[in-house]
Amino acid sequence: MTTAADPLSQRLEGPQPAVEIARDLARRGVLVAPVIIGFGAIFWGANGAASVGYALAIVVANFLLAAFMLGTAAQISLAMMGAAALMGFVTRLALIFLAVMLVKDLSWVELVPLGITLIVAHLGLLFWEMRYISGSLAYPGLKPRPGRSY
Repeated sequence: MTTAADPLSQRLEGPQPAVEIARDLARRGVLVAPVIIGFGAIFWGANGAASVGYALAIVVANFLLAAFMLGTAAQISLAMMGAAALMGFVTRLALIFLAVMLVKDLSWVELVPLGITLIVAHLGLLFWEMRYISGSLAYPGLKPRPGRSY
C-alpha cells in the first residue's frame, strides 16, 4: 500500500527557474542602464542620472532578491515557497520604500526620475522578459535558444 505524499511538504529539487529568469532580467537591466541613465542626465542633469542609476539598482536587486527567496523556499517545501511569494512581496515593497526614504532628502536625489524609473523599469523589464520565458514544463525558466545545451 502506497501513501500519497502531502503536496505541501514536498520540495523542489533541481534547477531553479526563478533564479535563471532573475539573472536574465538583471542582465537586461544592465544592458539598458546606459540609455536610461542618459535620459535622466538629459532631463535632470547629473542628479537625475544618479537618481535613475540608484532606482535601476533597486529594481535589479528587487528581482534578484525575489528569485533568491523563491528558490531557497522551494528547496524547503512548496508551502514555504507560497509563503515566500506572499510575504516576500510585502517585504520587498517595504525594502523599496525604505531605500527611497533613506535617500529622499540627499542633495543628489531627484524624486521624479527616481519614481518614474522605479515604476517603468519594473514593468518594462517584466514585459521585455515575457518574450523569453518558456511556458512549457519541458523547459522551465527561459526558452531554449539555438545552440544552447541543456
